[in-house]
Amino acid sequence: MKIVPSHLALSLIAALVAIPALAQTVVTVNGTAIPQARADVMISEQKAQGAPDSEQLRNAVKEELVRREVLAQEARKKGLEKAGNVQAQVELARQAVLIRAYLQDYVKAHPVTDAEVKAEYEKIKAQLGDKEYKARHILVEKEEEAKAIIAKLDKGEKFEELAKQSKDPGSKDKGGDLGWANPAGFVKPFADGLVKLEKGKYTSTPIKSDFGYHVIKLEDSRPVKAPSLEEAKGQLKQRLEQMRVERHIAELRTKATVK
Repeated sequence: MKIVPSHLALSLIAALVAIPALAQTVVTVNGTAIPQARADVMISEQKAQGAPDSEQLRNAVKEELVRREVLAQEARKKGLEKAGNVQAQVELARQAVLIRAYLQDYVKAHPVTDAEVKAEYEKIKAQLGDKEYKARHILVEKEEEAKAIIAKLDKGEKFEELAKQSKDPGSKDKGGDLGWANPAGFVKPFADGLVKLEKGKYTSTPIKSDFGYHVIKLEDSRPVKAPSLEEAKGQLKQRLEQMRVERHIAELRTKATVK
C-alpha cells in the first residue's frame, strides 16, 4: 500500500529542510540575507593576520557585512552596477579571487618537501660564505680615471675625499662607504677583488665591472653566523613555493594561444 504524507508531515519536512538554510544566514539587511560563508571568509582572513577568534571579532565582521550590504543596495538603486567601468572592476575582482584559489590549490597539490628546503638552505649558505665585509669604493667611467685615483691614494690623499667624484650616487656622499655586506651581494669582479684585500688596503689596480671601474678599500671583515635551518625554514619554504608558482605560471603562459 502506498503511503501519502499528510499535509502536517509535509509541513514538518519543509521546516526541517529549511533549518540548514536559515542556519547559513548570518544577518538579513532590508530583506536581503547575508550568507554565513561570507562572514566565515572575513573571519578567516582576520585570523590569518593574527586576530584571535572571539565574539568581538564576529560581531565586528557582522557589522562590516551590514555596512557593506547597505552601501551595495544604495549603489544598485542608482544602477551603478550596470556601469561599464564598475562591471569591469567587479570582473577583475572575481578573477583575482579565482586566481588566488587556483594558486593556493596548486601549492597544496605540489608541496615543498623538507629535503628541498634543506637543499636550498645549503645552497644559499655556501653562496654567502662565512664572512662579511665593510668596504668603500669609488666608481668611475674610465680606467685612466681609476688609475689616477689610485695614484693619489698612494701619495696619501684620503679615500673619503676622493670618493666625492664617484659615479655611485648611493655612496659618493658617504665617502664611498658601502656598509657591512656579503660578497654575494656584489657583482662577481667586485666581490673577487674585495675578498683578496687585506684590512685597511685598497686595490692597486682598477676593478672592471659592467658599471665601470672601481677602486675598492677594505675597512674590515668579520665572521658571520648564518641562521639555523630551523630558523630559516619558514622563509625558505615560502621562497620555494613562490618560485614553483612562478615557473608554473610561465609554463601556462608559454602554452597559451595568444592572438
